[in-house]
Amino acid sequence: MPQTQNGSMERRIAEILIQELKLENVTPDTFDVSCDLVKELGIDSMDLTTVVLVLQGEYKVKFDEDSYPTLTTVRAIADQIRQLQGTVS
Repeated sequence: MPQTQNGSMERRIAEILIQELKLENVTPDTFDVSCDLVKELGIDSMDLTTVVLVLQGEYKVKFDEDSYPTLTTVRAIADQIRQLQGTVS
C-alpha cells in the first residue's frame, strides 16, 4: 500500500491527477495541493470519477459518491483517504 505520511500521499494524488487528466506544465513537485480542482483546473464530474476510481484501487478505500463534492483539492482528497483508512490523527 502507498505511504500515508503527510506530503507523500498528496504528492502521489497529484501524480495521479497529472497522469489521468493529462495535465501539462505541472509536476507533482509544483502542483498546489490546495488549488481548487474544479474552479482552477476545470475538472468535471467525469474527470473526478476517473481519478476516484484510480485512487480507490491504489489506496484500497471506497469513496461514497455523496463525498465527491467535498473532494475539491488534493489536500481534501488525501484527508478523505486517511479518514477512510482510519489513519487520521
